[in-house]
Amino acid sequence: MELIDYINRGGVLVQILIALNVIGFALMFFKAIVLFKAKRSLDMSADQIISSTTNKDSALQEVISIVKDYEFGLNTVKIIASISPLIGLLGTVVGVLEAFDAISKNGLGDPAIFSNGISIALITTVAGLIVAIPHYIGYNYFIGVLDNIEIKLTRKVLEKL
Repeated sequence: MELIDYINRGGVLVQILIALNVIGFALMFFKAIVLFKAKRSLDMSADQIISSTTNKDSALQEVISIVKDYEFGLNTVKIIASISPLIGLLGTVVGVLEAFDAISKNGLGDPAIFSNGISIALITTVAGLIVAIPHYIGYNYFIGVLDNIEIKLTRKVLEKL
């Protein structure tokens, strides 16, 4: 069976998960570029902070402000990582409901009658996890990079003041 067949059998919920996956990976790709550039320009950022502030407190506030700006988009990645398994679980419930509905209408004589609902349940569960796991890993990785940038930038600013 081809991937498109699984997507079609998963229905609207799998299509929603695919859309969330595209959005999330686009954000993570964008964030990777932004943070790569930020890591390379820490000295320049520290110099800009020092030139625009007069004391340590305002310099540290500026560091926090810069790091907050770098966090843009990561909440969306976190939300995608959080809701994808729930959407998969919703598909599981819908699929099992379809299976029981088919059983109640036709009985248990033919397993093929309820296998479609079970198939939907499994496909949406797998799709939800496939979307959630890389987004969860990406979110945690980027938060770690941001923490590292904040520590290094704070250290550079304090050394130069």
